[in-house]
Amino acid sequence: MTSPIYVALDTPDLARAHDVAARVRAHVGGIKLGLEFFAAHGPAGVREMATLGLPIFLDLKLHDIPNTVAKAIQALGLLAPSILTVHAAGGRAMLEDAKAAAPVATRVVAVTMLTSLDAADLVDTGVGGSAHDQVMRLADLARTAGLDGIVCAGTEIAAVHRAWPKGFLVVPGLRPADGAAGDQKRVVTPRAARDAGASVLVIGRPITGADDPDQAARAIGATL
Repeated sequence: MTSPIYVALDTPDLARAHDVAARVRAHVGGIKLGLEFFAAHGPAGVREMATLGLPIFLDLKLHDIPNTVAKAIQALGLLAPSILTVHAAGGRAMLEDAKAAAPVATRVVAVTMLTSLDAADLVDTGVGGSAHDQVMRLADLARTAGLDGIVCAGTEIAAVHRAWPKGFLVVPGLRPADGAAGDQKRVVTPRAARDAGASVLVIGRPITGADDPDQAARAIGATL
């Protein structure tokens, strides 16, 4: 069975990203490439990472007017990403156009609320209610707009899974039971997220920052 773990290679160092991915490839289901990597290496870097044969999650969190996002996704479609992110806060028209512009094989998922944010941060941005309420509102918007799923913290995954049992649910900000939270505010363990209904577990520093990334990936995988 394919591992649900996607290792987050959030680094501008192509050689480092390639080395870590090559070391863990037998114990993860894919690799996540974000803004740091894409800003440094662009499509050529993504193609280089694709030579490892692992599915690629392109985490660019696109958020702009509908036409701009659609055109960007058409361009990114040449890279054939397995998963691509947009921001749910971009609105229904943007979400609908994003899905329509994506290749059939690419899952388009909407970022609901970053795992580095909490209720106090919502207040600062003028959003009322709890983090849970905000995630549920945006998850429902993504579902009705026809997206494949969402990205949300492990603390909300069970509720989202109940409301959208067929949704493709991506959970970042995960930490092993003995791991440091770092800059993440709403964290759970990989096992807890998987048990609650997560389709994909995005794990970065607990693997990439380990002395032996392969051993770290295997150890986390053994808990699932």
